[in-house]
This record gives sequence, structure tokens and C-alpha cells, in this order.
Amino acid sequence: MAEPLKVALAGLGTVGAGVIKLIDENSALIERRAGRPIKIVAVSARDRSRDRGVDLGRFAWVDDATTLAAACDVDVVVELVGGADGPALTLARETLAAGKPFVTANKAMIAHHGLELAGLAEQRGVALKYEAAVAGGIPVIKGLREGAAANVISQVFGILNGTCNYILTEMEEKGSDFADVLGEAQRLGYAEADPSFDIDGIDAAHKLSILASLAFGTAVDFDSVQITGIRHIIAADIAEAAALGFRVRLVGQGEANAKGLFQRVQPCLVPLSHPLAHVSGSLNAVVANGNFVGQLFFQGRGAGEGPTASAVVADLIDIARGETGPAFAMPVAALAKPSVAPASDRRGRSYLRFSVADRPGVLAEITAAMRDAGVSIESLIQRGVTDEDHVLITIVTHVCPERAVAEALERLDGSQSLTGKPMLMHILDD
Repeated sequence: MAEPLKVALAGLGTVGAGVIKLIDENSALIERRAGRPIKIVAVSARDRSRDRGVDLGRFAWVDDATTLAAACDVDVVVELVGGADGPALTLARETLAAGKPFVTANKAMIAHHGLELAGLAEQRGVALKYEAAVAGGIPVIKGLREGAAANVISQVFGILNGTCNYILTEMEEKGSDFADVLGEAQRLGYAEADPSFDIDGIDAAHKLSILASLAFGTAVDFDSVQITGIRHIIAADIAEAAALGFRVRLVGQGEANAKGLFQRVQPCLVPLSHPLAHVSGSLNAVVANGNFVGQLFFQGRGAGEGPTASAVVADLIDIARGETGPAFAMPVAALAKPSVAPASDRRGRSYLRFSVADRPGVLAEITAAMRDAGVSIESLIQRGVTDEDHVLITIVTHVCPERAVAEALERLDGSQSLTGKPMLMHILDD
């Protein structure tokens, strides 16, 4: 029998326990596919006493996870601690420097330090694997890095955060406002006590920057992602979108063209004819357009014990087989560093929602600002008086440059007619 691949596991939360359960339950199948057994030999976590639903007595317990990198009886380290920096990053650096493969589900660390870690892995001739960092159990990293490797990818986009998608779906189905659904999501465990990383779009932006690198052969550039979250969406936006034939989704979009690299996370109106409109609940989905393969659509559970553990163990199987290809589909030195493509040049339709005072002349003021900025209006809806004598006005524009819509909003900035900040959502192409 071939020697087992000896694994050290840092982090014993939901996913860490899931990895142990998966290897236990599917050990025979995993051995056949990997060509050798995969065996966990050591674990590390902050709390020894916590019941995780698995037998930990068979593993060596290490209090300081960073010592796993130097352990002579460990072949590969799996990091499930989380955080862009701190112990997770130290463990990654020391493991790779020691010439050992490293597996992680840490999208923040890969988004901020992935190039450094990939370079270190190349120098030492070992694998850096992170399938679980993006879209949970959906094999989108492998799909882009390997399955679509021969294609020029022009676009990659999708629903990359299950918490936001769950909230938007619940708002859609129940007609509830954001704050009410968020509170319920926190009670059910779908959202963290501090949900900022999710609802403000940061988590999705981490994932998008990784996908863009793989899709376009560019260096990971999280700092250039334009980010808008969902916390300012109200029930009326969901209702108006539905009336117009759309659903609201938080969408990460990446595109590489002659003008540079474009990356943006924002809530969009998605036509009912588009497959992303039918991705509901906590599901994730990713779409990529290749010049020979055409459109690829990946959908599945983007988080949770089972899906994320599945992705982690898939990486371990690759390592057991001896697969050590470059982390970002090509050597770090070959990754391009394009300029940032300006969003202002993009053309499309937009949805605008205004909360205004209920008095004569307000509608004329808004439409004049649109006219003067060169924005043509496709539809305009004014609803009845809300509380405190406010009126909601929603506008859908014809196709125009995004800079024109931005100019119209600048013309209205500071207007006494507006009782709140306007809401802008772009409309995803069919």
C-alpha cells in the first residue's frame, strides 16, 4: 500500500469538523481516487474542550498552529482559521517555506496575499490550493484554472455571497425590509453577529478578485474592486424590480478588455430571463464566457460544512496525486498587471430610486437633471405618499454611459427636494 498523505488541520469550526467527517465516511473512495490513503494526524484550535461532534482523541493536539509547518510527521497543512493576516498568514508562509503543500478556505488571505504565497509555493515546488475559498463546494476554481485553461475568458460574474442572496430572496418572497430579514438571518445562523463583510460586499469582492485573476491571467487586485453592498436596499426596490420584470441580486462582475481590468460588486437588477435571477436562497452561481467553450454556468451551495469540506478534500486528493501546478493557472511572473478600466465608460441601463418631498416641481427637477446629463428615461413610476409625506420615484434609463447617470446624480446632490440619498442599481444584460 502507498504511504498515506499525512494531514495537519488548523481550525476546528464547522468546516474543520466537516473535513474530518468527510474523510471518515468516504475514506475508501478517497483512497481509490487519490491513489493513497489521506490521514489526518494532527489538529489545532483555540478550545480543546468544545464538543465538535467528532472523535479528536485519535489526533495529536497542537496548541500553537504555526508549529504544524515544521512537524516532521506532517505532509500537508490545511488552514481553516480565517483572517487575511495573523496566525493564518504566518502558518501559510511557514508551511510553504518548509516545502510543504498548503490548503486553505481563506478567501481574504488569498485576495490580499495570494501572489506572495503563490510565489513562495513556486520557489519551493509545492502546491498552494484554495478551491474552498470561492463558492464553497462549487468547483469553479478548478473549472477556470483547468477545464477552461485553453480559452480566452472575456467575462466572469456571479452571485458570490450566500448571506446576501438569502436576504434578498427573503425580501422578495415576504415583502419585508432589509433590517427585519437581516435580524432573522442572524437568528437562524445565516448571517454573522457582525454581518458587515457580507452585506457590504467585501466577502464577494475577495472572491471576485480571485476569480478575475484565474479568468484573465492577471495579478490579484482586490484594491481595485468597486464595492457596493445591499444594506440600503428597501422592500420598495424589490417590489419595483419585480413589477418591471427583474430580481435584485448582489453580483460580482469582472471583465478584461483593451481599457484594462474592470471589477465591481454591486446589487443589480437581473432580468427574469437570466439564469442568475433564479439563483435563490443561500446558493452561489458563477458565469464565465470563453471564446471557444462559450458560456459556463456553475451553481451550488456556496458555504456550509459539507460543501466547503468537499472542496478542501478535493484539494487534498490533488496533492495526494502529486499535482502541483501554479496557484493562479500560470506562474506569478506571467500574470499581467493591467490598468483599471473606468466604470464611467461602461454603457447600460440603470435603475434609480429617489425619496422626495411631496410637493409640486420635484419631478420636473429630477427629469431636468436627467435631461441635462444626457440620460434618456425609459420608464418613470411615482408611488403614493409614504410616512412623513415622502414620495418614492423610480426611474429606469435607456442605455447610456454610466458617467451620464453619475452626472445626473451630481446635479441633484444637495437638492432640498430629496429626502434621502438616491439608490442606484445597474441592470444586468440579458
